[in-house]
Amino acid sequence: MTSRERVTAALNHQEADRVPVDLGATAVTGIHASTLSKVRLALGLDRPGDRVKVVEPYQMLGEVSDDLREALGIDTAGLGDKRTLFGFENKDWKEWELFDGTPVLVPGAFNTEPEPNGDLLMYPEGDKSVPPSGRMPAGGYYFDSIIRQEPIDEACLDPADNTEEFAEFEAGTIAWFAEGAERLHRETTYAAVASFPGTGFGDIALVPAPWLKHPRGIRDVEEWYVSTVSRRRYVYQVFERQCEIALANLERLGPLIGDRVQVVFMSGTDFGTQRGPFLSVQTYRDLFKPFHQALNDWVHENTSWKTFIHTCGGVAPLLEDFVEAGFDILNPVQCSAEGMDPAWLKREYGERLVFWGGAVDTQKTLPFGTPEQVKREALSRLEVFAPGGGYVFNAIHNLQPRTPVENVLAMFEAVREFGGGAG
Repeated sequence: MTSRERVTAALNHQEADRVPVDLGATAVTGIHASTLSKVRLALGLDRPGDRVKVVEPYQMLGEVSDDLREALGIDTAGLGDKRTLFGFENKDWKEWELFDGTPVLVPGAFNTEPEPNGDLLMYPEGDKSVPPSGRMPAGGYYFDSIIRQEPIDEACLDPADNTEEFAEFEAGTIAWFAEGAERLHRETTYAAVASFPGTGFGDIALVPAPWLKHPRGIRDVEEWYVSTVSRRRYVYQVFERQCEIALANLERLGPLIGDRVQVVFMSGTDFGTQRGPFLSVQTYRDLFKPFHQALNDWVHENTSWKTFIHTCGGVAPLLEDFVEAGFDILNPVQCSAEGMDPAWLKREYGERLVFWGGAVDTQKTLPFGTPEQVKREALSRLEVFAPGGGYVFNAIHNLQPRTPVENVLAMFEAVREFGGGAG
């Protein structure tokens, strides 16, 4: 089977010739640039001093290129926005180094400024004439958003301020996605995973809007969470307008892309903590579900795409609502969280949800275990999730910096041992 056929079979809850594998198709299934560099060196794909590209500078994720896909048996390729979370494009590459000395390439507008304590500041669109929107702590590995919250005047709060970043796509953006989908379909046999801006409601990584030079509205993380209760009508109006715009963009993209895309990343909002959901089921139903359902319904009525929800934590009490809202794929399948037992998930939802991830715990096992422990955990998850299809192999969230390269390779060795694939 080709990679595209293999993933399509899994999406249709059918067993393929082997379990399909993802790495790097989305911003939540990727690999940190420093770990990627070590993996490429270990596989003989690079020599010391070679530089990987940082294609997602907020989390400092590295580019998963075709040679790595071939070496590890990866079946997916991502199709994302040409602009990063800091508002500049991935182009005009230049040399840079991480704090740990890893040599990388970063976009030309990746402009940082050191603080006296060694922290690095990042600027929206690379424009140092405006306040910084990101901070990498000294010795750190990725950026945190800098909250740029203007004083809130309750009498003047306008939902339009929290939707200024959402707009109908310009012709260039439409062409970017259409041409990218065509290229992946024509030139590769990978399954294409598209991430269209504007479909995620209340994603806390996006609320501070690190790409905007002067964000208005509610941009403080804590204030936003409080607002889902204390200003629920306001938040609902924000989502309502955002949904209108997202539907308009889907209506323009759908006919141009057609079946050249297999999966669309629809939501990256985290609804869970380690101990369960951080909002009530009723709040999800009142505030989020109507808009999730509207977008998913459009996709299912007009395309062959499968819809992907990323949410960390113990979201078991919300799974029935996710299904009713029309999501096809659950990621990252955080099996260490409360209620997320793999056998229960497969038994109760294995025919209605595709599980994408869950292979290895990136909080403990992958960074701190032995290669044998990593392999054993990955094999145990494969034994549960793989039968009958409906499973795409990936770790629980991105592969983090300082992860031993031996452990990363052990994870991929487990999937090869379980179901064949790349040698």
